[in-house]
Amino acid sequence: MDLKQQKHLFDLPEDITYLNIASQSPAFNTIHQAGLYGLLQKRRPYLITGSDYFEPVKQLKSLFAQLIDEDDYNRIALIPSASYGIATVTNNIVLKPTDEILIIDEQFPSNYYSWKRLADQYQATIKVVKVPLDSENNGKQWNLDIIEAINSNTAVVAMGHIHWSNGTVFDLKAIREKSKQHQALLIIDGSQSIGALPFSVKDLQPDALICAGYKWLFGPYGCGYAYFSETFDNGIPLEENWTNRLDSDNFSGLTNYQEQYKPLANRYCAGESASFLNVKMQIAALQQVLEWTPLAIQQYCKTITQQAVHDLRLLGFIIEDEAYRTHHLFGIKLPENIAPEIIKQTLADHNIFVSFRGNYIRLSCHVFNTAEDFKTLISCFSYIIKTT
Repeated sequence: MDLKQQKHLFDLPEDITYLNIASQSPAFNTIHQAGLYGLLQKRRPYLITGSDYFEPVKQLKSLFAQLIDEDDYNRIALIPSASYGIATVTNNIVLKPTDEILIIDEQFPSNYYSWKRLADQYQATIKVVKVPLDSENNGKQWNLDIIEAINSNTAVVAMGHIHWSNGTVFDLKAIREKSKQHQALLIIDGSQSIGALPFSVKDLQPDALICAGYKWLFGPYGCGYAYFSETFDNGIPLEENWTNRLDSDNFSGLTNYQEQYKPLANRYCAGESASFLNVKMQIAALQQVLEWTPLAIQQYCKTITQQAVHDLRLLGFIIEDEAYRTHHLFGIKLPENIAPEIIKQTLADHNIFVSFRGNYIRLSCHVFNTAEDFKTLISCFSYIIKTT
């Protein structure tokens, strides 16, 4: 499927160049309409039925399961944030003092603090695989270093599918193979990849996949998704809420307290995850993402960024080789003679929205963008370089 520009589905002003979906996605029109319908439902709560607490949730879980190539929606939990999902995972792991938790250099804080607490709890070790410093195109070496770092002490490998600040792609298949050799868990943060980059649970076999929902999945802020493998089938949730128990749809019998949870990952759903407003918006969002397909989104982003990447390199910016980075999100390192403050001000003056993350300017695009957006960006950079 060859995607064409989809800006007509959004409400983005013509004078805005938005290259920052990795921070927050814009809602397309059908999401907006779904949200309005949810608001109308709240205005007239007598129209809310018992099934409204359960059937839309099943539909949403099924859509996310389809997106990640998982057959059973019961392996999906609805969560309010990536940190909630990571905390759920660490709540169900016991370590030894000799164990190591392997993470990636400059990992996003939500995928660090819970692991640090877990390591401290059991006097285990956080082992960080640093980004290689001796090569401009270091994605290949970084992957080799990660695989080499997995050993008999590794209990958990916790990392993103890509690096959140620069788009470096990690070879999860090879990492999973090495982690299995040492009986180490593989916990993936898919917040910056799921929805824009193909992902198959069947192929990659993570023990858990945690994903914020307000970026590439176009959900409202405060929603997320988690996949849990059989490793966590009998775990303890962070909270006990009524909808996660067997027979919770029998409202007249709710005080016949039920010891059993619903099967598999249902126990990990956050309380009130049936939020009528959020779920309706999330369903509309995932239906559209599935229609576009992550593969077609990735190809579209490649098409509109190819010339820009070439031009940025000519201007002196450092960009990872495309064999080891994504096209929907990638980082560019500034030439040494340019101050970030000048870049920030110039882009702001021209209504160009990007992110500054560590040593990188992070560019992130989607089907509402065009090659012209990047020409506008490059014109600003060219002006700065000429006048610096």
